[in-house]
Amino acid sequence: MAVFAVFQTTFLLALLSLRTYESEVLSEPLPLTPESLKVSVNSTCQCLHLQWTVHSLAYHQELKMVFQIQISRFKTSNVIWVENYSTTVKRNQVLHWSWESELPLECAAHFIRMRSMVDDARIPKPGFWSNWSSWEEADDKLVEEGSNVTICYVSRIHQDNISCYLEGVQIYGEQLDRSVSAFELKNVSFIREKGTNVFCKVDQGGVLGGIVLFVSKVLEEPKDFSCETQDLKTLTCTWDPGSDTGLTKQPSQSYTLFESFSGKKTLCKHRNWCDWQVAQDSQETYNFTLLAENYLRKRSVSILFNLTQRVHPMTPYNLLPKNVGATEATMTWKVHSIGNNSTLLCQLELLAEGKVIQQSNVSIKVNGEYLLSELEPDTEYVARVRCAYTNHFWKWSELISQKFNTAEAAPSEAPDVWRNLKMVSGHPTVSLFWKPLSKVHANGKILFYNVIVENLDKPSRFEVLSIPAPASSTELTLDQCSYQIHVTAHNSVGPSPASVIVVSGDPENEEVEQGRVNGTEDGFSVSWKPQSGDATGYVVEWCDGPQDLPCVLQWKNLGPNTTSTVISSGDFRPGVRYNFRIYGISTKRMAHLLEKKAGYLEELAPSDNPQVVMSRLTSHSFTLSWKDYPTESQPGFIQGYHVYLKPKAGEQCHPAFEKTVLPEDSVCCKYTIDNPEQKTFVVENLQPESVYEFIVTPYTSVGEGPLDAFTKVTTPDEYSHTLIHIILPMIFCILIVMIICYLKSQWLKEKCYPDSPNPYKSSVLSLIKSKENPHLTIMYVNDCVPDAIEVINKPEGSKIQFLGTRKSPTETEFTKPACLYLLPTEKNYSGPGPCICFENFTYNQAASDFASCGHFPVTPQAPPHQLGPLTSPENLLKALEQNYMNSLGEIPAGEANLNYVSQLASPTSGDKDSLPTNPPEPALCSEYKMQTAIPLGLASAPPSENSSLSSTTLLGQGEHCR
Repeated sequence: MAVFAVFQTTFLLALLSLRTYESEVLSEPLPLTPESLKVSVNSTCQCLHLQWTVHSLAYHQELKMVFQIQISRFKTSNVIWVENYSTTVKRNQVLHWSWESELPLECAAHFIRMRSMVDDARIPKPGFWSNWSSWEEADDKLVEEGSNVTICYVSRIHQDNISCYLEGVQIYGEQLDRSVSAFELKNVSFIREKGTNVFCKVDQGGVLGGIVLFVSKVLEEPKDFSCETQDLKTLTCTWDPGSDTGLTKQPSQSYTLFESFSGKKTLCKHRNWCDWQVAQDSQETYNFTLLAENYLRKRSVSILFNLTQRVHPMTPYNLLPKNVGATEATMTWKVHSIGNNSTLLCQLELLAEGKVIQQSNVSIKVNGEYLLSELEPDTEYVARVRCAYTNHFWKWSELISQKFNTAEAAPSEAPDVWRNLKMVSGHPTVSLFWKPLSKVHANGKILFYNVIVENLDKPSRFEVLSIPAPASSTELTLDQCSYQIHVTAHNSVGPSPASVIVVSGDPENEEVEQGRVNGTEDGFSVSWKPQSGDATGYVVEWCDGPQDLPCVLQWKNLGPNTTSTVISSGDFRPGVRYNFRIYGISTKRMAHLLEKKAGYLEELAPSDNPQVVMSRLTSHSFTLSWKDYPTESQPGFIQGYHVYLKPKAGEQCHPAFEKTVLPEDSVCCKYTIDNPEQKTFVVENLQPESVYEFIVTPYTSVGEGPLDAFTKVTTPDEYSHTLIHIILPMIFCILIVMIICYLKSQWLKEKCYPDSPNPYKSSVLSLIKSKENPHLTIMYVNDCVPDAIEVINKPEGSKIQFLGTRKSPTETEFTKPACLYLLPTEKNYSGPGPCICFENFTYNQAASDFASCGHFPVTPQAPPHQLGPLTSPENLLKALEQNYMNSLGEIPAGEANLNYVSQLASPTSGDKDSLPTNPPEPALCSEYKMQTAIPLGLASAPPSENSSLSSTTLLGQGEHCR
């Protein structure tokens, strides 16, 4: 009872104190000025929206208040609207009020302010107004994308030629009066964050004014709103915010997270996620509302869920392999606990070459472990783990991964071996090839290959070769025996099974016909006839590269029941001929050539034409040949050749040819050779002396060679070949004669035009030998007698004057060159002496008419000793002049010739001025040609055959020999 009394007393005192405080608060005048005033414009309804709060109210206090609102236009002093708005106000309550304008808000600036007064019955009268809030301008230049906007232009001057532009494009509006124009913009677009430019100007003048219209993107509703927890302590909510509506003048949208059961809310710091602390009162159900808002709009989205159904575990850690062998490995890892010893379901995946090959589920609480089996040796694997909440599956955790390699093992398969037999310097040589083992069968890194060569004829003899990897071939020189070859691959663990092949030293049988094989998109489809008997398999052999490149030998092993296969390779190219050889493998591991095939993956037209040689050209035909044209290296099977012939204008094609039109629209004759082995062709039925053009092109199943360069040929006339048959032998004979003459040039010279005699070897020396000096053989100047000059003329009836004695033609008839006695110098000498006579045909061809040089006797009327020698050159010249002038008097003009006769006197001992008393017998005249000189003024037609000497004058004794 006492306790109850105490409690009652305490309650009454507290209630009294509260009433007293309330009375004091209500009785005091409070300065409740409106705060956080915001003004927005709705262009659709031409309304101003105001929102504000009153922060000065006490907690849990409600008062009835009156708010006086003033609206000004153009400037703050121009108040156009005053209104009192009454409502009940709570602390921090957001109040709203709207006003609709008669004039488009875009046409003028609007300013708003307000003040408040408490109008509550609990407050004693009189009340009083609070201070005015600051003026807030209604920003009518901020709109949403897609809105319709009206823009007004108010001009201080009255002009009718004003134009307005939106981003440089003219817009058209309505003239409200002479000072105001309104422009309505429909469905405005977002252009840039800094706003859209609108300006007006006078036509052909400057800008009068303008504004910046801020167009905001429409605020989107958040998408993919979701909340989850990793540890049942913190919820993380995420969403897709969509487009950012932030502008230079307006900040981005804000997001607020509100939970309705607890009544709590939080302003999110990020645009796309927000954290929420889980309540400690074991709240399991949550109802979240996400509110998105910007200056113009609000959007919201809600979600309701159970906390234990939104558990997203954290990523596992410490994933490690242990006890790794060739085929097994153990993986261990750890996870983050989720309170109350919750169980997690973990998924372990094993990947090889990027593909999942094993997948296992393991339930754990803290530590995980799992044994992986059936692994490949020496293989790289990737193990990865993720976990989920076992009680209720929501999401897998993020993955954690780890690489590891298994250990090596001995190779599990024998190498694929093949051989190629050939004769080198008369010895059989085997080129041995093998393919590297695949990674699955190598079970490690291959270090070397062992090749064991065993002589089957002499089993005790064998040879072992160790070939380091990565070599894949070797060459063996054998004899005529048979050999069995074993090939094994070795890694760090051991050898592979052996591959066995038997070869013989005998050459292979190449007498096999070659067939053709067609290529397809998948490769070459090769087939062969099945072999009856002991065939254990077949091998198809080919080269990947063209024939003109080194062969990269390839082969394919096939079973005994296979008679066809498709050979495919990424190296096959169109227009390249590939050759295939099919071998049968006997039970003794011997290979026998069965068939040959050749084909193209795709045939192409020939890229070049043969080099054609033309021969046997006649007036009606010629022959073409191209024997050196190889057909195996062509881009397709050569089926034959086309011979094109361009005839002369107006000439028709021969019946064997067909008329065709070339790409350049020229007419041509074409002959088709359908035999690819024929490489000669005779073009017949041509016209003589005509120009033709020809070309030879090969053709395949898809086309022919290029028709680019024609060769011209001109046929000769019909008789040219006959003339050639005559002229060529004549030219040949002349050449032989010229060669013989060149070889016998010395002999011809001696016979036809010998050299002048050597005076030292002349026979004249024998005529002037002296008794005192019998060995004297050389003439000296003092031994010479004066020379003589005689004037001759050959016309009939001319007279000869010799030593001053004149004779008529009847007395002396001169028919050949006369010889003149050599005049001795002795005084008492009488009788004929030696003489010399010569003539030079170079000076006078008429002198050549004298057949010989004989002894010309001196007439008895004028013996030489009676003449008397001229002892001085003056007398000699006088006599020469006299005789010369006399002769000119008797020789007709233009018919006189001057012959120069050189005379030699026999040298004697003693006084050379006296003649010997006993002269020797006259010697025979030396046959020197007469030197003929033609004086100036006397040159005329050569003398006739009847010409004769006219006179002779002797030179003085002291003259030199000529």
